Amino acid sequence: MRVEVRSPTLPESVSEATLLSWHKQAGDSVSRDENLVDIETEKVVLEVPAPQGGVLKEVLKGDGDVVGSDEPIAIIETNATATASTDKPARQTAASQPAVEPEQPTSTTTPPALSPAVRRLLAEHGLESVPVVGTGKDGRLTKEDVQNYLRQRESAAATPPSTEQIAPPQVTPQTFVTPTRTPLPAESRAPMAARQERRVPMTRLRATIAERLLQAQHTAALLTTFNEVNMQAVIELRQKHKERFEQQHKARLGFMSFFVKASVQALRHFPAVNAYIDGKDIVYHDYYDIGIAVAGPRGLVVPVLRDVDQMSFAEIELRIAEFAQKAGDGSLSMEDLSGGTFTITNGGIFGSLLSTPLVNPPQSGILGMHKIQQRPVAENNEVQIRPMMYVALTYDHRIIDGREAVQFLVRVKEALEEPARLLLHI
Repeated sequence: MRVEVRSPTLPESVSEATLLSWHKQAGDSVSRDENLVDIETEKVVLEVPAPQGGVLKEVLKGDGDVVGSDEPIAIIETNATATASTDKPARQTAASQPAVEPEQPTSTTTPPALSPAVRRLLAEHGLESVPVVGTGKDGRLTKEDVQNYLRQRESAAATPPSTEQIAPPQVTPQTFVTPTRTPLPAESRAPMAARQERRVPMTRLRATIAERLLQAQHTAALLTTFNEVNMQAVIELRQKHKERFEQQHKARLGFMSFFVKASVQALRHFPAVNAYIDGKDIVYHDYYDIGIAVAGPRGLVVPVLRDVDQMSFAEIELRIAEFAQKAGDGSLSMEDLSGGTFTITNGGIFGSLLSTPLVNPPQSGILGMHKIQQRPVAENNEVQIRPMMYVALTYDHRIIDGREAVQFLVRVKEALEEPARLLLHI
């Protein structure tokens, strides 16, 4: 029986996807739910499992082809048996082949499957045939294993070969030696390092990021307002309760949960920041789905915390940790990345002191966090050293007035400098 393999059903916001790489070829046997091919959308990399076991009879779409939602990409014959490929050259001719083939050892174990992120990293650096040692569960190869291998290889290439030390000439007092240099013949001089260029096509995710950033600049009137926050109160609160918090909730108490809660409180007072423009209408959201920008191996992604106003600090921290892990191993789903009414991005984890983030269309606002730095500030007519953070709000001036943007950021600042406001909702 012939069974069609179809591309995944894509959400309305994603019109097409690109086939990254087939893991099976025509004529290969496949098992039910075995991953056949990776498909890259503008947000995530998806795996396409085999709907039935059998033989992959025909591949309708090759690597790099663009497919739509629920489109046939291959045919599986469930009643067929796998046939050996005949286009591979024989290792020996009949005349040179020995009468009795030596028995070859056979492997009885199957290596663990690789995640899409690991497969992509191996392909980018040409390591598919290199035996990189995996340290994950059951010997699974992780992204960190590949990165460690690359670092070790670069370090070995950068280490100069050892040279024999030449003893300096013995110089007696009142003796002056003038060094002389004999020019090397032209043919023995070291050649200049090759000046190379590489042309690599953009991934669909990178192309989408570029398109969305241009869209944000071309279709919205973007402005950025700044303020600074004294993080002393939040830091003292974390230091006082972080151990008990981690023991009770099995989650690390970070700064992001405070900013999420402060943003929700500010969004309640300034609903235009939580709205967007649709034609000639303004659509206001009566719920709070906050996107958290996360850097993954393929680029920046923005998974969404839904109904965050109903979540506790522990729930927020657990979800953010889950998103970070999924972004690292490339397992974020479409549902994780869809929607969102407002976004928070933290450039401070990379050392950024100040920036102007761009909104994520069709949203109208994005809050930028930055590096916490000890700086002198004036308190009660005295100079004190405090942990300060610059914060930025980029907003669409078509829907949000400057007064609202400034007051929104002031509300965030007040909530963070007095965290009790977050509990009392004042």
